[in-house]
Amino acid sequence: MINLLLYLAFFCGASSDLTVNISGIESIKGSVYIAVFTDRDSFPVFGKQWRGESISVTEKSMSYTFKNILHGTYAIAVFHDENDNGVMDKNALGIPLEPYGFSQNARARFSAPPFKDAQFELKGKKSIHISIH
Repeated sequence: MINLLLYLAFFCGASSDLTVNISGIESIKGSVYIAVFTDRDSFPVFGKQWRGESISVTEKSMSYTFKNILHGTYAIAVFHDENDNGVMDKNALGIPLEPYGFSQNARARFSAPPFKDAQFELKGKKSIHISIH
């Protein structure tokens, strides 16, 4: 049994749990979308994430744990879908109207931050904090 576990860890890659803690939720309504990205070119386009989850908002701070994530480099984007329509609402200029945030609490002035500013390494059980606004 131990040989099988060593074989799986070596050939399949080691994995860990990743907990995403979200704060800054102002209204207890709608859902929070959490998107985990591995691809620099698709970050932070919701719908093009490697893995994602939507959770109903029940508190002003929420957490979600992704189980068995392979060790590697990731970036996360989060938004609070206050009206629960399944998309991040934007104004005519493309500026988000709903709260959002990124891993490493990365921010850019007039666009989403690049992947490199939001990236982090997962090499063991990890908990990260993202503040949305």
